[in-house]
Amino acid sequence: MTAIPISGLYESHLTVSDLDRSIAFYRDIVGLELAHTVPSRHAAFFWIGGRERSMLGLWSIHSSPVRLRLHIAFQTGLDQVIRSVAVLRANGIVPRAGGGGPELDEPVVFPWMPAASVYFDDPDGHSLEYIALLPDAPRPDIAGAMPLSAWRAIGRPHTG
Repeated sequence: MTAIPISGLYESHLTVSDLDRSIAFYRDIVGLELAHTVPSRHAAFFWIGGRERSMLGLWSIHSSPVRLRLHIAFQTGLDQVIRSVAVLRANGIVPRAGGGGPELDEPVVFPWMPAASVYFDDPDGHSLEYIALLPDAPRPDIAGAMPLSAWRAIGRPHTG
């Protein structure tokens, strides 16, 4: 029996401690479109990448002592990943290299993919990321991440 072919991830969900604060954060800072709220279930849903393409659900944990730190990456263009550093700072959010990594002044590149990335935290400490796949050839021989300027300096050939 063969596996079902997957064409993408449609939805993901996070728990949050203050639903109204998180709605404002994901709408006004991250820039997602609020799709629907279900007040009786303390939930909100956002469109990612346009209506009916992908969805993020937020669920209020109320007084639950359970707290998880989860990660979600939002795909965007390289120009937007570069611009995100200033946008995040303007909103009082620290742009980082990797989940919990050092503060950065420019995106980092993961050479094995390759992709440019900027991480940041939501109000509940969830690790969020803006990421753009690059048209360059992957370099799995380069360990870790490097600043975008360093990646550009090594002059990677494009694929295809």
